[in-house]
Amino acid sequence: MPKLLPNITVPYVLVEGGGIFPVRRIYCVGRNYADHAREMGSDPDREPPFFFSKPNDAVIQGHHVPYPPMTSELHHEVELVLALASGGRDLTPEAADKTIFGYAVGVDLTRRDLQAVAKDKGRPWDLAKGFDHSAPIGRISPRETVNIGNETRIRLEVDGVEKQSGTLGQMSWAPAEIIAKLSAYVELKAGDLIFTGTPSGVGEINVDNHVVAEIEGLSRVMFTLE
Repeated sequence: MPKLLPNITVPYVLVEGGGIFPVRRIYCVGRNYADHAREMGSDPDREPPFFFSKPNDAVIQGHHVPYPPMTSELHHEVELVLALASGGRDLTPEAADKTIFGYAVGVDLTRRDLQAVAKDKGRPWDLAKGFDHSAPIGRISPRETVNIGNETRIRLEVDGVEKQSGTLGQMSWAPAEIIAKLSAYVELKAGDLIFTGTPSGVGEINVDNHVVAEIEGLSRVMFTLE
């Protein structure tokens, strides 16, 4: 019988009010806000949102985030994160909505220079999106404890200056629609996190910048880039 490697732990996110949420997989939605799609040079009417992944150990909770190597252009993207308590395949939006355990604020950190090269050469985005500590996230609020809707504000500031601001109603796909569409490609399960896209205003952050990401009613994300 093969030996098991020691000291392997499952990444997790803290839950508001107590407890932990073990992370199985992280999925992300690209171009889910029309204004952001346009600022990235895409046409949201012709190019619908799409999915990519980050490794589950990309999550980080804390006030210090290391600046990643092999990049000179790191960007912030504030996002609503869905935490799933169950899953399935080929879900209807109604069934998909019932899989949501709770919500969190997340920041999709992106090596924009690496992403630009990958786009230009038709290569995968893995190293631009899925690097160590690339998913700062706040505490997960169980859905029954918060009121998340179209008018809910989402914002991010850097060193006290607001960089991103919008409402969740600006998303091209609503949370239940995102889950349903993703379940057509993969079987979703408890422990999955889904980053739902970012509003316009993404931009560069540098060492010593202090980032605050907020969604009304949720635990904020605050960190300094080191």
